[in-house]
Amino acid sequence: MSEEKEIWSGSPSQVLNMRTFLICGVLIWTIVPLFILVWKWLVLKSVKYELTSQRFKTSYGVLNKQIDELELYRIKDYRLEQPFFLRLFSLGNIILDTSDKSHPMVTIRAISHPHELKDNIRHYVEECRKRKGVHEIDFE
Repeated sequence: MSEEKEIWSGSPSQVLNMRTFLICGVLIWTIVPLFILVWKWLVLKSVKYELTSQRFKTSYGVLNKQIDELELYRIKDYRLEQPFFLRLFSLGNIILDTSDKSHPMVTIRAISHPHELKDNIRHYVEECRKRKGVHEIDFE
């Protein structure tokens, strides 16, 4: 069996918090928005994505950390979304449809170079399936 290696790692862009930052910036004189602003920043900053040659990992949580792992051979489909606002910043979301019972849909939010990541995921999903001899069969 081949050794697992890191392919990509990243985190969502703070652009997702832009609306909150703007509103808190206008109301900063009341002091309370400062705490909201810092908390929102910390929550998004704590999200980390990692693609390895065998798994996709998501870790998140400011006070309590949680790590979700998805075996690549469980990914059934991938979709790239680039809403207008994210396209302005060359960002995108990747949605993974999986056969995993605990996480049937995984969203990788607001990442840069989403086309490259989607292609990497596709490549390593196929490679992992070949290596493990996994074939997908859908029953409807």
